Amino acid sequence: MKTAVIGAGGWGTTISLLLNEGGHDVTLWARSEELVSSVRRTHENESYLPGIEIPQKILITHNAELLQDKELYVFAVPSQSLREVATALSPFIKNKKALYVSASKGIERNTLKRMTEVIQEVLGVESDRALAFSGPSHAEEVARKIPTLVTAAGSDPKAVKIVQEAFFLPNFRVYSTSDVIGVELCGALKNVIAICAGIIEGEGYGDNTVAALISRGLAEMRRLGIALGADEQTFAGIAGLGDLVVTCLSKHSRNRRVGEEIGKGKSLTEVLSGMKMVAEGVWTTESARELAKRHNIEMPIVEETYRILFEGKDHRTATRDLMRREAKDERG
Repeated sequence: MKTAVIGAGGWGTTISLLLNEGGHDVTLWARSEELVSSVRRTHENESYLPGIEIPQKILITHNAELLQDKELYVFAVPSQSLREVATALSPFIKNKKALYVSASKGIERNTLKRMTEVIQEVLGVESDRALAFSGPSHAEEVARKIPTLVTAAGSDPKAVKIVQEAFFLPNFRVYSTSDVIGVELCGALKNVIAICAGIIEGEGYGDNTVAALISRGLAEMRRLGIALGADEQTFAGIAGLGDLVVTCLSKHSRNRRVGEEIGKGKSLTEVLSGMKMVAEGVWTTESARELAKRHNIEMPIVEETYRILFEGKDHRTATRDLMRREAKDERG
């Protein structure tokens, strides 16, 4: 297929490598002309994916006109930038026959829309042409062909099959589902829980605490997901539990890293100013809290994370308050 990947960060670059390995024609679009020049010169994305060779067959460009007439568009930009980027590129990428895949993990601030909803709105795409792509897939490992599993989600089985087959490789296994809502919510909400996992690490707590966080964090994710129309089973799968575990525990997790620094006493402003790549969970915390309020869903971990990040609450006090909540049935 003729494909285009929008966003040349670590994940976007890795997606272009996967599509290229699968024999597809790949155009990788980058917002930064400087990045394009660097990759063309060195055949490596030194800023976001160092040490990985980028084949010359992959066309990396800043020229939006070269994105026209593709069959598959994959968005791998930060979630809060998706609307802006899609709007700017819309004259060149609108195609009623194309499929549009979101590989971005987040919930848009203010609108509280999922990424496929943003794509549909900006590009005038029918819901069956907008798909989600998510799972435990750190770019640093996928690019080195470490065995990885993800999930492709869409309302049209034929469209999902096309995406599944486009990415299916010996070391990259793709499952399919019709639960777009569940897959997107899992990909977004697990980043919030990962910030908490980092805080636990920074505080010096142990494995018991992290295990408890993952278990109860998943319960919160599931509660909100069901309220929004997701399939409960999705939260126990690759896009749910799988991605939650890796993001909470991995050294590659930017969201966990944010939490670690906060747990060591730094402010959110200090942490973010020292980061080159985006930690999606920070802004997703704000969106998840608002969704929980709108739908009257109890999400105490998300609530305390919000207070730590945006209201300056001491993280140890937040931990104490969570531990001292009234006794409940675990299934509640």
